[in-house]
Amino acid sequence: MKETTGPTGSEQQRPAYWGRGAYELFLEQEGIPVHRGYGIDDLRTADVAPWPRLDAKGAYIRLFGAEDTDGSYLLALDPGRSTAAEKHLFEEYFFVLGGRGTCEVWNEGEDRVSFEWQEGSLFSVPLNMRHRIHNGSGTLAARLLAVTTMPIMMNLLHNSEFIFGCPYVFRDRYDGRADYFDGGGTLWTGRVWETNFVADVRRFQLKDWKERGAGGKNIRFEFANNTMVSHVSEFPVGTYKKGHRHGPGYHVVMLSGSGYSWMWPDTLENNVEIHWKPGALFVPPGQWWHQHFNTGGDPARYLAIRWGGNKWKLTAYLDNQDVDKDTSQGGNQIGYEDQDPRVHRTYLGRCKASGVPVKMDEFRVRV
Repeated sequence: MKETTGPTGSEQQRPAYWGRGAYELFLEQEGIPVHRGYGIDDLRTADVAPWPRLDAKGAYIRLFGAEDTDGSYLLALDPGRSTAAEKHLFEEYFFVLGGRGTCEVWNEGEDRVSFEWQEGSLFSVPLNMRHRIHNGSGTLAARLLAVTTMPIMMNLLHNSEFIFGCPYVFRDRYDGRADYFDGGGTLWTGRVWETNFVADVRRFQLKDWKERGAGGKNIRFEFANNTMVSHVSEFPVGTYKKGHRHGPGYHVVMLSGSGYSWMWPDTLENNVEIHWKPGALFVPPGQWWHQHFNTGGDPARYLAIRWGGNKWKLTAYLDNQDVDKDTSQGGNQIGYEDQDPRVHRTYLGRCKASGVPVKMDEFRVRV
C-alpha cells in the first residue's frame, strides 16, 4: 500500500465557481431577469425578457425567504404562442396570473393529454413528464407563475444535463388516467383536498380554520403525488390572523383584498413590512414570525406554495409543526392575548385611516 503523507507543492487558486451553488450559476446562464428581495408588488406587471430556452418570455424570482429550498419564475406568452417542450427532475406548480390556454403533457412514445387553464387555475405537471404551455388567445397575452424545487435539485445534483435529460418515467406520479386533470379529488381529514387541477383557486370553497383566529378559512392541496404542496387561506374584512412561524419557502400570492404583513426574526424592532394587493408575492424567511392584516373592504385571500407536504415529508424536522398551536401551549403561533400591544394599536390606526370597521372585539386581543 502506498503511504500518503499529504499534499506537496504550493496551493492553487480555487476556480471562480467554488463556493457558489449550481442553481445560482444556472440562473446566470439563462440570461433573463432575476427578481430578488422580500417580495414583488405585482407579479402581473413584473419585468420579463425573452427566454430562448423556453421560446417565451420570463424572469426568475429568488426571494430572500425561499433560501433556495425552492424557487419560482414568471412565464409570459404572447398571443397564440407556445413554449418549447421540456421535462425536468424537479417538481413544479403553475398558477395562472392572466390569460387562458392549454397544457399538453406526455411521456416519450405515449399518448398526449391536454387540459385547459384560465386565470386563477392551479396545476402541477407530474415529475419528469414532457410538457408544453399554449396561449389559447390570439389577441391577449398570458402569464403564469411557477414555483419549483429546482434550487434544491440543482444544488444537490449540480448536473443540468441530467436534470433536463433523465429518461426515467415516474409511474407513481402519473398513471395515464384520462381524468387525471379533470379537477376531481378526495377530501382528507385536516382540510386536505388531493387533486391534480383546480380551475380557479379564487373561488374554491374553503373550510373553517378556527385555530388561526379571526374567522379564517383554509384548504390544503396535494397535487401530482408531489413533495410540494399548496394551500389557500382567507380572512374577513376588519380582521387579522395570528402571528406564526415555520420553515422557509412559502411563496404567498395574494388573490384578493388589500392590507399588509409583518415579518420579524425576533422582536418587532426588526420588522419587515410588506404592503399587498392582488398579484403581490412575498416569502417569509424561515422561522421568522409573520402576521397578515386585512385593511381593505374585501376578504383577503391568498395562495401559498411550498416544499414539504402533508403526505410526503422531506426531513425529520416538521417545518410546519404546530403552526396553529399557540406558544402558550408549546406551539409556533402567537395568541392574540400574547402578542405585542403595538400590533393591535397599529392595526386600529390603519383601519381608521382607510375607513374600515375593526371586527376583533370578540377575540381576546391584547391592547
